[in-house]
Amino acid sequence: MKYLRLVRAHQWIKNSFLFFPLFFAGDLLNIPQLLSVGYGFLAFSLVASSIYILNDYNDIEADRQHPTKSKRPLASGEISKTTGLAIMVVTLAGGFFLAYSIDIRFLYVTLIYYVLNLGYSLGLKHISILDILIVASGFLLRTVAGGVIAQVRISEWLMLMVFLLAVFLALAKRRDDILLAQESGKVMRKASAKYNMEFVNGGLTMLMSVILVSYIMYTISDEVTSRLKTHYLYATAIFVIAGLMRYMQITVVENKSGSPTKVLYTDRFLQITLLGWIASFFSIIYRHNLMSLFGLSL
Repeated sequence: MKYLRLVRAHQWIKNSFLFFPLFFAGDLLNIPQLLSVGYGFLAFSLVASSIYILNDYNDIEADRQHPTKSKRPLASGEISKTTGLAIMVVTLAGGFFLAYSIDIRFLYVTLIYYVLNLGYSLGLKHISILDILIVASGFLLRTVAGGVIAQVRISEWLMLMVFLLAVFLALAKRRDDILLAQESGKVMRKASAKYNMEFVNGGLTMLMSVILVSYIMYTISDEVTSRLKTHYLYATAIFVIAGLMRYMQITVVENKSGSPTKVLYTDRFLQITLLGWIASFFSIIYRHNLMSLFGLSL
């Protein structure tokens, strides 16, 4: 449906980062908290959609030169500019109203996210490196927002991992822009002119290494092991290693890193790896809850 494509409903999966604090805190089975974060997910998704529409509106001419972005509803003319702007206002107002009804602090975080991305859409995306940091900050703010709603403390290691992973994915996406520029002779993003393959590949390798170290440090940190009452979280690192290596393979070998969301939706290896990580992490953290649920004892 063209309106779902306009608001980029398929991109809402990014807002699942709101559930991270609840999941990592071992409180995902707390239904009231889970529902609250679910409402936050919807509010954040509506605000994010308004940004997507504004970005598409500002980039109509540039998107028409792009092999895939030219098919977006505004760039293709499938939806008029007036209709697009009207939907943008509705989603923004609805998102902020819902955020306010959930928690005033959540509204503040959502507002910061909006202002930051508004600046991105209006010109900051043309500044190399800053463009990547702003995109990564959006994922960090999603995580903070989830922690605010659930009222759980977010580990410093978790914050660091989320930010680094987001930088990694954003940098991989810039690599795809470089490939398109080499093939078509046209620079799709102004900021992309400041990147080259050597810089991007080196950055990806560095980030992947730091992410892995940060994750392992998180799983063995005293604060996490004592709070979650387990010393076995390090075992889940195998899925993180496999997932990052596969994404590097998709990026560097297959040259298909243009859309992280599309990669996740289509790559079977990544899907299985992610499910394996979730299942192993869940079983380790929530084993006490599951045992109690079925009336068993450890």
